[in-house]
Amino acid sequence: MFSKACEYGIRASVYLARQAEKGDRASLTEIAKAIDSPVAFTAKILQLLARHEIIISYKGPTGGYEIPKEHLSGIQLSHIVKVIDGDKVYRGCGLGLKECNASKPCPLHFQFKAIRDELKEMLQSTTVQDLANELHRRPAFLKR
Repeated sequence: MFSKACEYGIRASVYLARQAEKGDRASLTEIAKAIDSPVAFTAKILQLLARHEIIISYKGPTGGYEIPKEHLSGIQLSHIVKVIDGDKVYRGCGLGLKECNASKPCPLHFQFKAIRDELKEMLQSTTVQDLANELHRRPAFLKR
């Protein structure tokens, strides 16, 4: 459903949310290791998230990445998805057809639209802080 970059972007943001709770910043290599992502790919994703002010990037020997603790509850998953994957997840055809809409539906259109609408609601109502909290509540993880 999401691109690999988007999956890693969400996982990296959740990892940084956990670090923010401790008042810590994380390095690129630490984040890549924590989310089981290639370092170079992770760097590109983090740069994109920083450019869109979802996370903050610091340069230099004490640099790294962070999310200010006070911003955690305001970062919805929909923000990350929009920055990395755009809005195609809300518009795409369940069968991958280019022209699929209510007036020219594929056989799966109306069922898939309901799922897309629920997904949109979930992404808009869930924050990275919610997911970080979930890691505290039950056995959950960010690696495979």
